[in-house]
Amino acid sequence: MKSYKIIFAAIALIVSGIKVKAQDHRFDPPWNTPPESKVMFTVPGVDNVPDLFGDINDPQLVVFFAGNQFMCIDDLIAAFKKAHPQYQRVFAETLPPGILAKQIVGGSITIGNMRITLKPDVYTAGKSKTDQMPQYFTKTEPYAYNRLAIMVQKGNPKNVKGLKDLGRADVRVSMPNPEWEGIGKRIEQAYVLAGTETLRKTIMEDKVKDSTTYLTQIHHRQTPMRIMYNQSDAAPVWYSEAFYQIMIKHPVDMVEIPAGENINATYVAGQMKNAPHVQAAKDFMDFLISPTAKAIYRNYGFTTK
Repeated sequence: MKSYKIIFAAIALIVSGIKVKAQDHRFDPPWNTPPESKVMFTVPGVDNVPDLFGDINDPQLVVFFAGNQFMCIDDLIAAFKKAHPQYQRVFAETLPPGILAKQIVGGSITIGNMRITLKPDVYTAGKSKTDQMPQYFTKTEPYAYNRLAIMVQKGNPKNVKGLKDLGRADVRVSMPNPEWEGIGKRIEQAYVLAGTETLRKTIMEDKVKDSTTYLTQIHHRQTPMRIMYNQSDAAPVWYSEAFYQIMIKHPVDMVEIPAGENINATYVAGQMKNAPHVQAAKDFMDFLISPTAKAIYRNYGFTTK
């Protein structure tokens, strides 16, 4: 009898472990709606590529978007196809803008075992990044704007009220690595505005050393997941990112940052000089500054002019 109890206890432990592990991926992306295929095969934590969208085979338009616009892609591409039905095969990437820039310069990117050599027709990023790459564009257009906010766990258990609280020893911070993402440098500017250079150093040097600040490589994916899986307590993000996670009813809250401590972003689209699909690039550039596209961006927490 005792041996049976041991076996049943072991089985219960295994089943319990399976449940816990199954829940480990309950907030994993993709958060967008995947395109329909005969075979739908996404395995959270194993085979899941949330920042590649659409038709990678023989696309009629290729757009590289700064990654924090991922939430707009479904509506944006659908509206573009409706306005321009001649373009039905569209491929988009929503990786960090610094990674996309390296992909443009180097001509390829490998994700897992997949190598992509597609050239973009249009590249979108923050103004500071596009200003560094004028030689690649025939024209540029600003089309949307953003500001910073702080994403926290639902209910804000650490009672984070502003950027200064991110310097507290008991607050685990998720922070974009400035080496990978332009937003990292912008947030560092906000730290200085909120608490002088001391706050920036505390969060970006001291807390990195003791691992209470975690530096991400894909902030728009890693940070919400770290917050939701209780790996981090708070994170400075673009307002639209916190807005979207709340919109889809994920367990996060948002702390607003006052204007005097905030940083604004201008999103700029650049039409590539070597665009493989020149007319499609022109049409998409015009679409991005249309009332339809601006309404989509506003729906996801961005602002427009």
